Amino acid sequence: MIDRLAATLNFDREALNLRHERQKVLAGNIANADTPTYKARDFDFSRELARAVERGGAEGGLTARTTSPRHLSASSSSTTSLDLLYRVPDQPSLDGNTVNMDVERSYFADNSVRYQAALTILNGRIQGLKSAMQSE
Repeated sequence: MIDRLAATLNFDREALNLRHERQKVLAGNIANADTPTYKARDFDFSRELARAVERGGAEGGLTARTTSPRHLSASSSSTTSLDLLYRVPDQPSLDGNTVNMDVERSYFADNSVRYQAALTILNGRIQGLKSAMQSE
């Protein structure tokens, strides 16, 4: 019974974790809007969610992929290793920065609304499960 309950809530947990990670990536883009040669990053949410659910939500930390042996190791509290992609710039900038603040703000706001919606749906699902388990 507990296994079924955990499996039922796994999708919601993974969706919330990925929304949280995406919010951090978008916040990083906004924070580096004035950094020369900074390349805006993002990931395909639906593909990452499908990968996380397929994997079954295996516990573990986010490990950064290193491209050089001189990179420092890093970890996070996420349950998935994200495939971060570079955003294609709309307008080239002279300093090589690819952050478009209008785009980043709209993605940030959209992700925030979707995070809140996921929380509301999860809360409703938990309330439904609680009422089903209570005796009359």
